[in-house]
Amino acid sequence: MTTPVAIPGVELPEMDRAARIRALRSRFDDLGIDSLAVTKQVNLRWLCGFTGSAGMLLVTADGVVLVTDGRYETQAGAQVSAAGVDAEVRIASVAAVGPELGRRYGLSRVGVEAESLSWADAEVARGSWFPEAEIVATRGTVEALREIKDPGEVARIEAAAGIADRALAEVAPTLRGRTEVEVAVDLEARMRTAGAESPAFDTIVASGPNGALPHHRPSSRRIEVGDLVVIDMGATVDGYRSDMTRTFLIGGRGPGTATAERMLEVVSAAQQAGVDAVAAGIASRDVDAAARRVIADAGWADAFVHPTGHGVGLEIHERLRVAATSDATLAAGHVVTVEPGVYLPGIGGVRIEDTVEVAADGCRRLTRTSLPATIG
Repeated sequence: MTTPVAIPGVELPEMDRAARIRALRSRFDDLGIDSLAVTKQVNLRWLCGFTGSAGMLLVTADGVVLVTDGRYETQAGAQVSAAGVDAEVRIASVAAVGPELGRRYGLSRVGVEAESLSWADAEVARGSWFPEAEIVATRGTVEALREIKDPGEVARIEAAAGIADRALAEVAPTLRGRTEVEVAVDLEARMRTAGAESPAFDTIVASGPNGALPHHRPSSRRIEVGDLVVIDMGATVDGYRSDMTRTFLIGGRGPGTATAERMLEVVSAAQQAGVDAVAAGIASRDVDAAARRVIADAGWADAFVHPTGHGVGLEIHERLRVAATSDATLAAGHVVTVEPGVYLPGIGGVRIEDTVEVAADGCRRLTRTSLPATIG
């Protein structure tokens, strides 16, 4: 079990990582492997608590070994112990200890995470890591297990969302007259001060015409009366991320105000339709369709240029997608975003996004900022 991190005013439950190891082992027969060499950093963290930048976790039927380098000798042992995982820690290169481990555990078919290894790394794995075993490429094995969040994970995402909520509530009334960069820096500083270990991603502040760019980087543009301002932000707590977008109209009427107000109205309705469609057993494409239908009926189908949402957890974009092309079915414990948008070049954009936890009878919003769409 892990020791909860300290966030002011928030008590986080422990997480049972030993259960995750058992769940991984239960997949071995279906995959045709007798072990898995985990090399993707975020998967290492999920399985054993290790947060270093380099390492390999070998999970066999009856053993767990973390191999990393001398930079992490003290850290690795402490983190694995705190995670409650019964693992041996080896400070060495994988090539140096892999053959020994292969013989010790009698390995004949070692799975590797194909999507986290370069072609060169894969060649090394075949020739040097476990030379007496067959190397088997696997894809998305740990990621599939990570899709359903346990209560400790949801609590961390919710704590991160709360930090972002408070930061935005403090900063939103001050937007007018500031540059996009100034607003982004202020938001990120407030999240850190409130207990976030980092922003969940580079904060987006896109004002006026810049809002028509869904992933605009904050610039020196100063926010003016009549601007739509898209703010996409999140915090990180114990590795877990939140994701939220709100769009504001800076008060005062101008030639584009009627269009801006209509965009806000339509996207707000689309987002609510998407949230209302979320529930366990619902195809994720149906959530996308519910949000997209509202925008299409308003005549802006071509201006909604991205999927309606994605999974969130230790990564800001996890593999579960809420999109027309997705074949996923939502399940209780999934955490996804619902974020429709309309983007009109030369005018601006509107995106409204919440992170939600899927439940049997609907969903629960983890991001809860409720501010007037029009501010001074």
